[in-house]
Amino acid sequence: MLFSKQWFLFIAMAIVGLFSSTAAAEDAHSYARLDEVSTPHLELDLAIDFDRKQLRGFAEYSLQRHSNSNLLYLDSSQLTIDKAEIWQHDQWQPTKFSLGDVHPSLGQELIVDIGSTATKVRIHYHTATTASGLQWLTPAQTAGKKHPFMFSQSQPIHSRSWIPIQDTPALRLTYNARLTTPAGLLAVMSADNSLSDNRDGEYFFSMPQAIPPYLIAIAAGDLAIQAISDKVAVFAEQYIVDQAAWEFADTPAMIEATEAMYGPYRWDRYDLLILPPSFPFGGMENPRLSFITPTVVSGDRSLINLIAHELAHSWSGNLVTNASWRDLWINEGFTSYVENRIMEALFGTERAVMEQALGYQDLLANLELLEPNDTILNIDLGTRHPDDVFSQVPYVKGQLFLMYLEEQFGRETFDKFLRQYFDDFAFQSISTAQFKAYLQRELLAKHPQVVSMDKINEWIHQPGLPEDAPKPQSDAFAKVEQQMNRWLKGGALQTDSWTTHEWLHFINNLPLDISADNMARLDREFNLTSIQNSEIAHAWLKLSIIKKYEPARDRLRSYLLTIGRNKLVSPLYRELAKTPDNLKWARAVYEQAKPGYHPLTQTVNEALLYNKD
Repeated sequence: MLFSKQWFLFIAMAIVGLFSSTAAAEDAHSYARLDEVSTPHLELDLAIDFDRKQLRGFAEYSLQRHSNSNLLYLDSSQLTIDKAEIWQHDQWQPTKFSLGDVHPSLGQELIVDIGSTATKVRIHYHTATTASGLQWLTPAQTAGKKHPFMFSQSQPIHSRSWIPIQDTPALRLTYNARLTTPAGLLAVMSADNSLSDNRDGEYFFSMPQAIPPYLIAIAAGDLAIQAISDKVAVFAEQYIVDQAAWEFADTPAMIEATEAMYGPYRWDRYDLLILPPSFPFGGMENPRLSFITPTVVSGDRSLINLIAHELAHSWSGNLVTNASWRDLWINEGFTSYVENRIMEALFGTERAVMEQALGYQDLLANLELLEPNDTILNIDLGTRHPDDVFSQVPYVKGQLFLMYLEEQFGRETFDKFLRQYFDDFAFQSISTAQFKAYLQRELLAKHPQVVSMDKINEWIHQPGLPEDAPKPQSDAFAKVEQQMNRWLKGGALQTDSWTTHEWLHFINNLPLDISADNMARLDREFNLTSIQNSEIAHAWLKLSIIKKYEPARDRLRSYLLTIGRNKLVSPLYRELAKTPDNLKWARAVYEQAKPGYHPLTQTVNEALLYNKD
């Protein structure tokens, strides 16, 4: 059964406006009923069991009652609930609980009887080996080859696979945690991580700032630590820790630049955890400890806009959060905009515009593939899993919307508005409707006849891009295209000053009828098949699939076997799936690579490779 009667009551209450301001958006992806009972603080106690690939322990919540309900509604997915207890009359007492039917996207509703006087609830549980929010790597799958590695990926709705929780971004909670691990491993969380290398197997954490559940994060492995500044450090396997610290040395300057524009950094430290290559994303903005793919450790600091993006989330996303996954653009559109402003402040307008132009190209390509309704910023997800509709729309269309507002109102006025926005909604979760009301009051009404609410609604609620949307173009890319045309006629390329962005533009815009001789010539002159920059290699390998350039086939195989970042591997599998011979080859490679892929990477790529029959 998809929805219970209680769920329809939940919808009705949302419609009549009984939610608090931080939970104003209906969240179709959670069973939580924050208007009845919410959980503002979590005490987590977990043992990390690598042999069983399992987290085991309890989650204890403080209860905040908003109604006469005696029930607490939580989200869970593949969790085994061992028992539930409530704190009343100064002692823990057993209580009843029940689990609802399994929903393919939402998992299971967990209902706990909390009586009328309990102030806390404790749920004892353990996770499944197939938990969607956890990846367990054997020693052989790590660089050091001696110790296993485990990490979480909770966004958007995977927290429920490793914690029974009100898994909605409308909730904000603080947490403390105790973790135990096998000897020799270091555990970290999205909290106050110690820089001590003490590995006694017991670790304590505190997150005093209220965060949404998807930002609770955990990892454990054979980690080394390298400080960059007094507030920034890198955690990583030993093989890459020094490289990463050098690569991301500009992070403290990024923090200072963002503070100058948008107000203080409010999370104390900003550390970076460099994960194994199987991490499915470029980065995850877990507060105090961003999780980062090693594929951006390029050796030339050319891909650090990703660090700017995850850092920007400390204002847009972590500080001011989308109240439901329909509102993801409130996180990602603002963050993409702030990221680009950071890059401009540190590295100049030319680089910032190049990155805008590349993002715009990616968005246009994405818009051609998506259904019109999935190109709306305030997207109607229904109960589709948010992972299934991931696209460039909330990121780049959201960024272009803010660029449009900046153009219309002027940078000085718009910056003042954004800084006030981050202050006024700090540590809150808001809906698109709340943002629109705030925008009308604090910007549109104060500067009348500049932008109408009809134009705002076109950006937010209509598919595609408005006719007058910004169309970023880079002079540097025009020069790349001039060189490309000369090279195709037999001339030489002058690439000594090219950045990764210029190389990407060059490869991605080569004519699809480029000759086999020119493919070989390009590879011979610039060793593109063996290049170690993961982004450039991705672009080259994708072109090689299209052009059937066989000298790149071995590198393509090793690339797919050693990298699990979805952005880099999924387009390659998608291209391979277009012909029967390549599809057969891709399936064989995938089956070999699968044990080292994150569950999210497996889901995405199996849909590409096995829906062809």
